[in-house]
Amino acid sequence: MKQRDVLELMVLAAIWGASFLFMRVAAPEFGPVATAAVRVAGASLLLLPLMALREGLTDLRVHWKGLLLVGFLNGAFPFALFSFAALSINAGLSSILNATTPMWGALVAWAWFGQRLDASRLVGLALGFGGVVLLAWDKASFTPGGGGLAILACLTATLCYGIAASATKRYLGAASPLAVATGSQFFAALLLALPALALQPTTLPSAKAWVAVTLLALLCTSVAYILFFRLMKRVGPTNTISVTFLIPVFALLWGWLLLDETVNLAMALGCGVVLLGTALAVGVIRLPMIGAAPAAK
Repeated sequence: MKQRDVLELMVLAAIWGASFLFMRVAAPEFGPVATAAVRVAGASLLLLPLMALREGLTDLRVHWKGLLLVGFLNGAFPFALFSFAALSINAGLSSILNATTPMWGALVAWAWFGQRLDASRLVGLALGFGGVVLLAWDKASFTPGGGGLAILACLTATLCYGIAASATKRYLGAASPLAVATGSQFFAALLLALPALALQPTTLPSAKAWVAVTLLALLCTSVAYILFFRLMKRVGPTNTISVTFLIPVFALLWGWLLLDETVNLAMALGCGVVLLGTALAVGVIRLPMIGAAPAAK
């Protein structure tokens, strides 16, 4: 990657890391469903005019079925789940659990497309999920006030992201990257409109919550998706997916600086195991071949 690409990757990781902070601020006042609805609606308001000016809106009509599916799997449902999790677990833990997304993606690609899982990837999957167990061990209580449901919500959301990646490949291969980004947020907004009206907050959210949800929509969704798909086009999916490994670093940093969240040894260790497992599972790093013959001299 060129220096500009590396810089954009860091900016993207910083933005997506901040999204967990903004959800922690917005969700308690808006509620999880309304937070997700405002997020995707705000993103649509920015992305739709941009797409209309650049490409027109034909792809939204032609590929509406695939966009509706991806909008549910990559926007409406997981955004609501992460907002729900933000009510009871901190931004750092949510972001670390979010880093399991490529592992789910590898499993879904194996089940759906028959993508091969070699020994290195299998070790990575085992390590990654072992890291999740380590992180959740003392928090996975399903009693009132426990973090069990929040952790389950995060993992369900990342499974949705993994399915969405394969669904995008299967049903939206002919659509432009901007159409996928715009259409998925637009249809997510339609899907969440009625639930959000039914579950809207009973009291007007504070200015602080409005600022958080606005930044979540315009910065962490609209701008982030534009950066993400631009990087995908320039440097390819393997390089771009490395943003997943940087997001927890920034989320932990923002949470520590702005929300006084603590990072203990168990969380740091669990984070390292999850990221190592994910890197192995998606092939970013590989284990040396056991028993391989030495190269001829």
